[in-house]
Amino acid sequence: MYSENITTSVTDFLLLGFKNLHTFQILIFILFFVIYIFTLSGNLLIILLVLSNAHLQTPMYFLLSNLSLSEVVFTTNIVPNMLQNLLSQDGSISFSRCLTQYYVFSSTATTECLLLAIMSYDRYLAICSPLHYASLINFQVCSQYAAWAWLAGFTISAITLILLCESDFCGPNMIDNFFCDLTPLIELSCSDTFIIELESFLFATLVTLLPFVFIIVTYIFILYNIMKIPSTTGRKKAFSTCSSHLAVVSTYYGALITMYVAPSRQQIFNFSKALSLLYTVVTPLLNPIVYSLRNQEIHNALTLVLKKIKHVAKTLV
Repeated sequence: MYSENITTSVTDFLLLGFKNLHTFQILIFILFFVIYIFTLSGNLLIILLVLSNAHLQTPMYFLLSNLSLSEVVFTTNIVPNMLQNLLSQDGSISFSRCLTQYYVFSSTATTECLLLAIMSYDRYLAICSPLHYASLINFQVCSQYAAWAWLAGFTISAITLILLCESDFCGPNMIDNFFCDLTPLIELSCSDTFIIELESFLFATLVTLLPFVFIIVTYIFILYNIMKIPSTTGRKKAFSTCSSHLAVVSTYYGALITMYVAPSRQQIFNFSKALSLLYTVVTPLLNPIVYSLRNQEIHNALTLVLKKIKHVAKTLV
């Protein structure tokens, strides 16, 4: 029951999700459920290894653990609800829960963009200024950078959230996606959305394009310095520490730029949904693989943990 002062008549939204793939619902559920389990396992494993192993408590791995934490929050905010809708075929989500889902999604996505930029700066210093690396990047400095990334992510997104809360939604209430994103919410609003669109475009440019340009510039310097390394082995070792990061950055930022900086109203819904799947489901799975699980230090830490578990098990038996 709404008071007379409240003009919003929509109490919930309907996420259409994959309604056009009804015959493949179970197959899609199994696929995304397996991906979600592997995503959680991989990212939580990185966090636990960094926390429990003294050799991994360096700036690079501290940033990796923060990235993994953002991925856990990011994917858990979206995938479980998507899986539930696939099984129930209901798709309804309350107004407040929809806005909360958007806020957490936007905040963690922004935080991840900033963390990726910080990680590229870390690699730049490690390769281009190795003698000054320890003095420029230490655990305290990385903690401050990471804290600012989280604070900026949740603060910037809060501005858009407030504007959405002040908007009126009179119907219809159908969202042609599997989660609550900003573009369909704007399109469903019956208020003047010029301010929201302008604000979201400016902030999307600020937290997407500028960090991406920063990463590109740092990698130009990184590649230039790698080519100056005299030994082939040294060049390969230096490049291997950056290639995986650059690959995921390209995938993640490419999808975000296409979705939120390019004119979204001119995009095909199915294409947009595919891009959404790319950065909400696939990229969080790739991160622990390409960033850390291929890393020898992570392998050594994992082996050490498994040996400890095996020793404890023998002791108990």
